[in-house]
Amino acid sequence: MKHPFFKGLVAPLHISHRGGAALYPENTLYAFERAMKVHRTDMLELDVHASSDGEIVVAHDPTLERCTNGAGPLSALPFHELAKLDAAFHFTPVGEVGTPLRGKGITLPSLREVIAASGRLRLNVELKSEGAIEPFVALVKKEQCLERLCIGSEHDAIAAELARLLPQACHFFPRDALAAFVLPTKSGEPPDDDPRYTVLDMPYRWEDVVLFDAALAEVAQKHGKWINVWTVDEEVEMHRCIVAGVGGVMTDRPDVLRAVLS
Repeated sequence: MKHPFFKGLVAPLHISHRGGAALYPENTLYAFERAMKVHRTDMLELDVHASSDGEIVVAHDPTLERCTNGAGPLSALPFHELAKLDAAFHFTPVGEVGTPLRGKGITLPSLREVIAASGRLRLNVELKSEGAIEPFVALVKKEQCLERLCIGSEHDAIAAELARLLPQACHFFPRDALAAFVLPTKSGEPPDDDPRYTVLDMPYRWEDVVLFDAALAEVAQKHGKWINVWTVDEEVEMHRCIVAGVGGVMTDRPDVLRAVLS
């Protein structure tokens, strides 16, 4: 039986990775709003950390240099200071030059803001640090939004703690548990299935090896699992994933994926 998270969802899903990171400043309200309005995305993928005062902040990196005009660890600053930073400071849209959105008021959002701005849309949320667990759990309980969230972490210890604290949530496989499910199928062996996790958020390819194919999709379906592949930006690979029976495609090019799905 499918997890309630999947109610009303029909594969293949259009999933905007960090809001569409090739087109818009990643993990910002600006990106998420365009993914929803312009590209009619089915789901937003995003990453979170905790600020020094316990606000859950939407950002991928533990440090501020790559995406903002700030410096140092994100976790060292309170949210009111993080919210002053320019989250489009270094961003150049694909196919363009320069930083056209610098100074336009695009900031690091809190998860609270994203939950409010995204209506009933599903969110795939990855916790990047152990320090985010406690405030994240408190936030989603307060907001009563668990039915909209697929949650987890690349780190097995963080994912396990989330599964312990929020057993009713939809959880995606962390790195080691994912490998234990996927790799045996490559040699025709049965997967090592961890019942705590429902969704395989996985790379389409790892280095030169294509990991997702129709055989894996069939095994996952037999075990009641859903597969989302990342990060697929080329039209030909999108088609291959769809033909193979993918659950959802995570992309930095929501424009290309929408054209493929249309």
